[in-house]
Amino acid sequence: MTQSNDPNSDAESAAVLRCWQDNAAPWTAAVREAKIRSRTLVTNKAVVDAILARAPSRVLDLGCGEGWLSWSLAAKGIRVLGVDAIEALVDAAKSSPSDAEPTPQFRQLDYDKVPLALVGERFDLIVCNFSLLDQAGVAKLMRAISTLLAPNGTLLIQTLHPDYVGTAQTRSDGWRSESWQGIGDDFRGQAPWYYRTMRNWRQLFAESGLQLTQQIEPLHPETGLPASVIFVLEV
Repeated sequence: MTQSNDPNSDAESAAVLRCWQDNAAPWTAAVREAKIRSRTLVTNKAVVDAILARAPSRVLDLGCGEGWLSWSLAAKGIRVLGVDAIEALVDAAKSSPSDAEPTPQFRQLDYDKVPLALVGERFDLIVCNFSLLDQAGVAKLMRAISTLLAPNGTLLIQTLHPDYVGTAQTRSDGWRSESWQGIGDDFRGQAPWYYRTMRNWRQLFAESGLQLTQQIEPLHPETGLPASVIFVLEV
């Protein structure tokens, strides 16, 4: 996360970090016990397929959480560095019950520290899988992310589909708060995240010098509606 001139945004950014620090253990359990239905039915496979379609040799899993995606890619022979701001999640990723090779590497880094901490490193693909939850911090990260991409590299973002969140009346940019209903009883508090309209995402990409080259909308097999949107971007 990063600082902004908006004290309300700063408070929300801090709340995001506290929320994930408090809920690292139940989140890890929910993922590893396949309790998040939309992920097991649709979005996990969708993001892996989108990555493999680009045949990267080296991937930065930005916001790697408990590490499931990093380990899944490693099992395909891809070299992966997983980064997350939450130390407990990074620890869980390092101790994942997997023997995939090559073994992923993991580091705890706040998002605003990533470009400087990884200066000189280049990745064929950077993936942000449901991990861009902040407002100002995400905008700053997007402006710097091209410095980490190899020539002809790709940024891939999977997030909730802006057109299928809430109702038309609530689809305006702003902070939201969600419960953990349906994925476990040990979670604490609400989960804050910053909602962006499709227009806001596209504006963010343009301001960051990133070109949207593909937009994938994985369909939920039960509802027939997009379970997420995957943005594929290049410099």
